[in-house]
Amino acid sequence: MKGIVLAGGSGTRLHPLTIPVSKQLLPVGDKPMIYYPISTLMVAGIRDILVITRPEDAPMFQTLLGDGSRLGLNITYGTQDEPRGIAEAVIIGADHIGDDSCALVLGDNVFHGTRFGRMLQDEAAGLDGCTLFGYRVHDPERYGVGVTDESGRLIAIEEKPREPRSNLAITGLYLYDNEVVDIAKNIQPSARGELEITDVNRVYLERGRARLIDLGRGFAWLDTGTPESLLQAGQYVRTLEERQGVRIACLEELALRMGFIDADTCHRLGAEMSGSGYGRYIMSIARELAA
Repeated sequence: MKGIVLAGGSGTRLHPLTIPVSKQLLPVGDKPMIYYPISTLMVAGIRDILVITRPEDAPMFQTLLGDGSRLGLNITYGTQDEPRGIAEAVIIGADHIGDDSCALVLGDNVFHGTRFGRMLQDEAAGLDGCTLFGYRVHDPERYGVGVTDESGRLIAIEEKPREPRSNLAITGLYLYDNEVVDIAKNIQPSARGELEITDVNRVYLERGRARLIDLGRGFAWLDTGTPESLLQAGQYVRTLEERQGVRIACLEELALRMGFIDADTCHRLGAEMSGSGYGRYIMSIARELAA
């Protein structure tokens, strides 16, 4: 399975913060926002990742992430000149996907929960069509929502409904089989000229090949697209990290735990940032797992 992180867009809800810099480079806790969606792909076992950005932002992402080889990844880059909908990411990434399935994650989404990696790995292994992930919210009219029957089977997808039939918001993480490329290429743009991911998901639903997983209680899904939600995400991350003594979305630690790099490499990456608590944490993890 290939991974795609959509980190384009102008981030207008975060202006003036995002006038000079991409939203996905803003800090959430002690790391850039884009670390979180990349970590989501990594725990799913995905190592081949396409990062889609605005053309003017690409050099900054390349400086931050490089080609991914330091983490045992293969990171490449694509550009989206203008925000033309989430589904356009699939078209931009068509060559990257090739004959494979893909996981698409939005660059401003933070996921955190126990056994999340195992869940994603199981879904990827048994994927037949598309798998969506739902999260219960108090304001479903702001989101695309999934409507399920009494057995939990997905029966409808509604985009920002005025009178929601469900409070199960569809999050910014999507698993697709290879048919998604042709589906995305053949959907019609919305009135705003955008290729809506909801339209892609509805095609799978109409074919009886869409599955919705309720992430449930004890799981956190944070959309960091507004000043308030960005602050909340940072507070959530810092509180957990300080209380538990672990770091969420530490890419170097994940690369080591997933077997993408060895302990010596992990320690060296931490030593390069030893002036920060983040770097010292990586070094301590490398020593712990090497013992």
